[in-house]
Amino acid sequence: MDIKKIKSLTNLLDESGLTAIEIKEGDSTIRLERTAPPSTVVHSQGHYSHSMPHFSHPVENVEINPEQKKDAPLDFNNVKEFKAPIIGVFYSAPTPDSKPFVAKGDKVKKGDILCIIEAMKVLNEIPADRDGEIIDICIDNGTVVEYGQVLFKIQ
Repeated sequence: MDIKKIKSLTNLLDESGLTAIEIKEGDSTIRLERTAPPSTVVHSQGHYSHSMPHFSHPVENVEINPEQKKDAPLDFNNVKEFKAPIIGVFYSAPTPDSKPFVAKGDKVKKGDILCIIEAMKVLNEIPADRDGEIIDICIDNGTVVEYGQVLFKIQ
């Protein structure tokens, strides 16, 4: 198997959030598997005290509030991914002791603050780009996020 193909498979594994991929090509088989991405130490002089970010990508069932279960099933065709507009450290609340900006099931309007991403010691408030309901929060507080990484799923 070509090294370029292997590199593209590792990129696919990283971008998709999958934990394993196996490809058979003729007599050759390659299996790539990971338990979690490499850890990154973050140092900041902001008002947050950092510990080592926890990287894990567990498979979670989307919780649906009881009212939604009665009325209509969750339509995954209408779910939009809200992605990180910048690289930095994700914070779900304005301070470590504060209530998070949003939680699963919260209704948001375009312009509502969803989180903070700290980049180069600047705390950037990240607003919602549409109205909707938060159906999943895809990242843990204090985690380093990449540009384009999915942060929330909004319906």
